[in-house]
Amino acid sequence: MQPRTVRRALEAMQANVGHRWTIKELAAIAGTSGRTLQRQFLAFLGKTPHAVLRDIGFEQARRELLLGLPGKIMDVAARSGFAHVGRFAVEYRRRYGETPSQTVKRQAVFSGALAAMPPLFIPSRNRLTLAFAGIEAASDHGEIARDMASDLSMALSRTGIAVTREPSLARYQLTGTIRGEAARLRLLFWLTDRESGRQLWAHREDTLRCDDVAEENLATRIAAALQPCLRSAEIEHAMQKPRCELEPHDLALRAMPGVLSLDAEGNARALEWLDLAMERDPGDALAIALAAWAHLQRVVYHFTAEPLHDRARAIELTRRAMALSGDATTLAVLGNALTLLGELDVAAQVITKALSVDGGSAWAWGRSGWIDVYRGDPESAIERFNIALDLAPHDALAFNSQIGIGCAHFFAGNYAAAAAWQERGLSQHPSAFWVHRTMCAAYLHAGAWPQARRSLGMLRVHYPELTVSQLPLGMPPLRPAHSDLVVEALSEAGLPA
Repeated sequence: MQPRTVRRALEAMQANVGHRWTIKELAAIAGTSGRTLQRQFLAFLGKTPHAVLRDIGFEQARRELLLGLPGKIMDVAARSGFAHVGRFAVEYRRRYGETPSQTVKRQAVFSGALAAMPPLFIPSRNRLTLAFAGIEAASDHGEIARDMASDLSMALSRTGIAVTREPSLARYQLTGTIRGEAARLRLLFWLTDRESGRQLWAHREDTLRCDDVAEENLATRIAAALQPCLRSAEIEHAMQKPRCELEPHDLALRAMPGVLSLDAEGNARALEWLDLAMERDPGDALAIALAAWAHLQRVVYHFTAEPLHDRARAIELTRRAMALSGDATTLAVLGNALTLLGELDVAAQVITKALSVDGGSAWAWGRSGWIDVYRGDPESAIERFNIALDLAPHDALAFNSQIGIGCAHFFAGNYAAAAAWQERGLSQHPSAFWVHRTMCAAYLHAGAWPQARRSLGMLRVHYPELTVSQLPLGMPPLRPAHSDLVVEALSEAGLPA
């Protein structure tokens, strides 16, 4: 636990990030000497006070740029405590892998997507209900609390969640409060499972300024950040139910972790649950879409000895899902299946519909990135994958967006960056052995032969029967030139013909 002196200094830094704090000032607030404060920071935080202040400043700048708040980058840098915008931009890129202007550009794309959303709602047959009675705030912040609560309720509804003010009607309760003074407000949210009393999620947003666009962006981001937690809680409830009490939707929820795992064992387990769900309810759109995607995973990731059979089954299921309505999550899953079938135009239409329903759907943004990869537009793909990661960095599919960024760099000819991003994705999900197809190729084209041989070795360990001639059967719908680039590289690296 941090000593009180360190906590006092941290609170002062966070309350006035743009101030050029001296050790003497911080020590006076902390109630200790400057030397002692520096020693305690190193002991408990591993950094000097000035290094911690820089971290806080960059975190604030990142939040502002991600929220799309109006103003110039140099103003954001100044408010965050950085007088030299050039040095700020260099360090920002080192920390976040992109320039401040790239972040701003991406947020313009995201804001544009939100602004273009029509008042379109697609009802779900199994809507989760969430109790949310508004945001507590002092009287002078009442208007912003009401506006924020309204925007958040709208954003939650777009995700497919039914929002009520009556706690007794919902399993989950979301509570929010606004604290702070003047233009610097702190929004705190926490989610509780009312049946167990357990806190499931907490979230904090520090905002310097608010306007209509920023508030809508923030509401969408909070709803997006909440979704993985609610999804996990619903899956946990389904897992705890006795088998005899499972409804078709519970079976689909039980299957979801296996589908999202993108590995052979999880895939096989998921299909067992999904077959049972579809048997009990042939019209469950989520179960059908998940099953279609799962069968295509078997083809693309070499999980099956009968790829033509699995592909045919996926086509049948996709057609059934297309005839049913669904929320943004179901549409995103359906878009995944259509993409792997090579129906890129139809997939793009479905994903556009998903984003028109919920502009904060990380799954839909991630899938739109893959569609751009397959269409040969790596720049747009990277932008969309990054939006997905901004919205839900801890989602079960976040690793797939990282791998997608790697693929986009690969087809753009940035081979070292491609390998680095794919390594990052694989570290998040070590059982995604199929990544070595493009990772090996990226290392080879980058001239990193030892890494390429290691990657090929891992691929052959997990797919001992895989040959160069079999690769095209499992390749996603890449452009011929891109597919040839991978196949030729793996052949050169030593994959048997």
